[in-house]
Amino acid sequence: QVQLVESGGGLVQAGGSLRLSCTASGIYAMGWFRQAPGKEREVVAAISRSGSSTYYSDSVKGRFTISRDNAKNTMYLQMNSLKPEDTAVYYCAARAAYNIHYAYTNRANYDYWGQGTQVTVSS
Repeated sequence: QVQLVESGGGLVQAGGSLRLSCTASGIYAMGWFRQAPGKEREVVAAISRSGSSTYYSDSVKGRFTISRDNAKNTMYLQMNSLKPEDTAVYYCAARAAYNIHYAYTNRANYDYWGQGTQVTVSS
């Protein structure tokens, strides 16, 4: 069973920064998703198993950076210039991937999910 452990959420003022971490029990293709109250879970960013390919949603492009350290089985999401509309529960997700250079962006592609961490951005 794949285990995903997230950390790094919290409360921050608009314009501030946070870094989320997600440690897995192995090396997988991974992604960050978020879900705000009353809204569907949406992709934020994704990274291939090798780390060579990344994807960002238009709403976070230029502000967030996804990365990974395979030696630590850990994925990161550096979030800068945070806005109130970034407020949501953030989830990391993982899936086995034979194509090590492909970043999966569809929620349905992922088999394993973390418990979620709350990010709140005040105006």
